[in-house]
Amino acid sequence: MKIYKLIKGILIENKGKFYLLEHEDWDSFINDNNLLTKIEQRISAVEPLQNAEVYLKGELLAPLGNQEIWASGVTYFNSKLGREEESREKGGSNFYARVYVAERPELFFKAMGHKAIGSGGKVRIRKDSDWDVPEPELTLVISSTAKIIGYTIGNDMSSRSIEGENPLYLPQAKTYDGSAAIGPCILVAEGPLPKTTKIRLEIGRDNKQVFSGEIGVDQIKRKLEDLVHYLYAENTFPNGSLLMTGTGIVPSSDFTLQKGDEIKIEIDGIGSLVNTVDQ
Repeated sequence: MKIYKLIKGILIENKGKFYLLEHEDWDSFINDNNLLTKIEQRISAVEPLQNAEVYLKGELLAPLGNQEIWASGVTYFNSKLGREEESREKGGSNFYARVYVAERPELFFKAMGHKAIGSGGKVRIRKDSDWDVPEPELTLVISSTAKIIGYTIGNDMSSRSIEGENPLYLPQAKTYDGSAAIGPCILVAEGPLPKTTKIRLEIGRDNKQVFSGEIGVDQIKRKLEDLVHYLYAENTFPNGSLLMTGTGIVPSSDFTLQKGDEIKIEIDGIGSLVNTVDQ
């Protein structure tokens, strides 16, 4: 099942049919360890929509409310290589190599829910950066009791020039207005995503494709449950949280985003998150 957040209500997609749930509080609705059962019960009491396309047109809201967004770093081998490349001249490459093999993962705060950009919205690149990339990531939707209850798509917009200058600049490279996009929906499944699930990234500029890449979620080095464990070890999330799980698609050092670029991230079973770049 898929859950879409609308201005007024929650839209449920199940087996090709759509159901509108009105007067639901997003935070309390989502923060449920038995979310799948709750959805089944709710949609059994309403009739399917006949005009669902009306609700899906335009800019969907990012599917979160008062949840915090966190992110994981260096969880793919490609990410390790990319981080080593960007920081080698400044002497920071060894930090990323060590994190990749360490027991403790790299976790960092990304954004509050109210700052997240939904599918169709505009993400930003920093004015004080000259090397910027999107980072397409499988994103976990987690309850307040640390249970993975769903999956969505995240775009961890990143300034590689700032991060590469010094690892201590990571918060500035990662956390700023327009740096986090989430959507288009939350996939609520009975179990983990298939190991064959693929993540794809396409970047368009002036109606031409200037970058594309693909990777499988089976290339994530760490268990998703371990990432959640470390995130919740000394943190409480009354409304639950979202956790980006890292990227394995890293554009080469000669590529940087420009204003007007279109970023499309697709994950099997979830859909497509599409944003344009602003500055």
